[in-house]
Amino acid sequence: MIDFINFYFLPGLVLGSIYALGAMGVSLLFGILRFAHFAHGDLMSFGAYIALSMVSIFHVSPFFAIPAAILGSSILALLIDKVCYKPFRKSQTVVLVISSLGVSLMLRSFIQLTWGVSLEVYEVGVIKDALTFGGNFRISENHIIIILGTFSLIYLTHIFLAKTKLGKAMRAMSDDQDLALITGINTERVIQATWIVGGSLAAVAGVFLGADTQLNPRMGWDQLLPLFASAILGGIGRPYGAIAGAMVIGIAEEISSFPFFGTEPLLSPAYKTGVAFFIMVIMLIVRPTGLFKGRSF
Repeated sequence: MIDFINFYFLPGLVLGSIYALGAMGVSLLFGILRFAHFAHGDLMSFGAYIALSMVSIFHVSPFFAIPAAILGSSILALLIDKVCYKPFRKSQTVVLVISSLGVSLMLRSFIQLTWGVSLEVYEVGVIKDALTFGGNFRISENHIIIILGTFSLIYLTHIFLAKTKLGKAMRAMSDDQDLALITGINTERVIQATWIVGGSLAAVAGVFLGADTQLNPRMGWDQLLPLFASAILGGIGRPYGAIAGAMVIGIAEEISSFPFFGTEPLLSPAYKTGVAFFIMVIMLIVRPTGLFKGRSF
């Protein structure tokens, strides 16, 4: 039981925390802009590499580089929207989706040209010993920061959406765009705020992912399936549902390799992403609107 918690459940909670930040952005963007943003994973990668530059230049912890990553990804998200998406907002949804795939390719190529294609790490050297609680439970400092940081950001996002005028306008536009227009909501301002929030969450998710594993130009793209699976499981367009879905996906991916029967893992770790795909397909078949009754594709 101790090994299950230390090596499967807690890593799953960390992975779910990273997915939650990315999936919230995916869900918010779909709820307001009505299209699946396939470049969202590469926004995560961009934020992670901005933090890498700060770490290399100023020799700080990657977690202290998060504000720079947020600023860079938010500006990039606004620029992408203005150049690549705004001209096609009145077009069919498929046009925006294809445009986002093109943006994804461009972002990945930009990262490769700027930072190279080699694997990178934030901290080089001996890995710090994990902290021990109760004599048996072990968790690393980075994992504690990732979990606490994620739930802090979730709380701040909740306060923004529930208490501020702009956040309430975002929720209103997500629920009914036509009614939002009639009531005089500045939709352009809401869209800009959505990109800033989505880009910020993606940047933090990218930094957390890089701190937990390694950096490579495909790191965000490789997380795209779990992000969409989380958003679909929770209910597309429902950011709070995306959080729940992300936790389920993250923990399910990790515990799928636990040796429930004997000494062999239930599934090879190489098939972790397949777990997210399986859950997503089952949810689309059984309940297309997700656990929290979001929009269906």
